[in-house]
Amino acid sequence: MKQFEYFKRFSVIIITGGSSGIGCSIIKAIQNIVPDAHLCNLSRSNPDISLGENGQHYPVDLSDAQALAEVSEALKARIESAPEGEVLLVNNSGFGDYGRLPDLEIRKQLTMIDLNVRAVVDLSSRLLPTILPRGGTIVTIASTAAFQPTPYLATYGATKAFVRNWSLALNEDLRGTKVRTLTVCPGPTRSNFFKAAGFDTPPMDGGANKGLDMTSDEVAAYTLRAIAKERSLIVTGWKNRLITFFGSQLPLVAVTRVGASILRKMRLEQHKSAK
Repeated sequence: MKQFEYFKRFSVIIITGGSSGIGCSIIKAIQNIVPDAHLCNLSRSNPDISLGENGQHYPVDLSDAQALAEVSEALKARIESAPEGEVLLVNNSGFGDYGRLPDLEIRKQLTMIDLNVRAVVDLSSRLLPTILPRGGTIVTIASTAAFQPTPYLATYGATKAFVRNWSLALNEDLRGTKVRTLTVCPGPTRSNFFKAAGFDTPPMDGGANKGLDMTSDEVAAYTLRAIAKERSLIVTGWKNRLITFFGSQLPLVAVTRVGASILRKMRLEQHKSAK
């Protein structure tokens, strides 16, 4: 009931990458609380679920700067024409690419930076002038990979470190206004991420991270509770919180070596599973 009352304050809810995975689960979770929510989904493909009578899908490739600029204008018009209320923006779109950097395609790495980093800053910055008078919350989905260097996921981990720090700093920049931010750091999550990143078999299916994974629905539930509690940072799940805590206490070089060992093991298991 408390979540229902809290989410009624949002007149417009904007989610990037809501076609599947965590983004889609956030949409479903919001619809369970507020069935008539005014939802806007930004992604290249249509979402797996209906957005409801008040929802709208915006087909857009957010790694394309011009396309992002155009959809931002449409969203600003949508916000300005909406009933009085706050705005919820969830920056969820992103992907990874698993392997040694010299073995990976440079264009894909740069597209990852465009989507995981530039699009988050660009979209949020373009919408902020319209959100500020109304108030609201800007949620950014980071990762536990944001807490240390991640060999074999070097660019991905770095993009998540950027958005984690950026989102936390933005929260302080906005202190005294009616807008706040929330940074969400999930661990390994059962979604399309691992397939898109180049895994034949998700590592949680018997791999190095077995027992640490969560479903995208569980991550969505954590996220909505954190929004309602007006938190600024959450790491989903006590095991992930424990790992990030101890990782932050060790020398960075040592943490990187340990991370390399774990992620290298995942790579070896991928080769075994492919045989």
